[in-house]
Formats: sequence, structure tokens, C-alpha cells
Amino acid sequence: MAADEKAQAKGEQAKGKVKKTVGGAVGNESLRAEGRAEESKGDLRDAKEKAKDAFKDK
Repeated sequence: MAADEKAQAKGEQAKGKVKKTVGGAVGNESLRAEGRAEESKGDLRDAKEKAKDAFKDK
């Protein structure tokens, strides 16, 4: 389950980064903002999984 969550986090981060880059390149602020939000969501999910792993190791 944790590996699935980590993979999902990486996918969200990558997808968000692409949307952010494309939005900036074409001047679409809405797409750029959506990309930032999705990337942040992935970052939060990744941080949550890292915290769970840290507590699991103790």
C-alpha cells in the first residue's frame, strides 16, 4: 500500500510539473495554477508517506 501511495505521489508531482511548464509556455495561467496545485498535492502525499515510514522504522 505504501509503495502505491508513493508512486501516486510521484505521478502527481510529475503531472503537475508538466502542466505548470506547459501552462507557462503557452501563457495559460489557469493551466499553470492547476499544475502548481497538483504538484503541491503530490508533495504533500510524499511528505505524508515519508513521515509514516519514519514512524514505522522506530
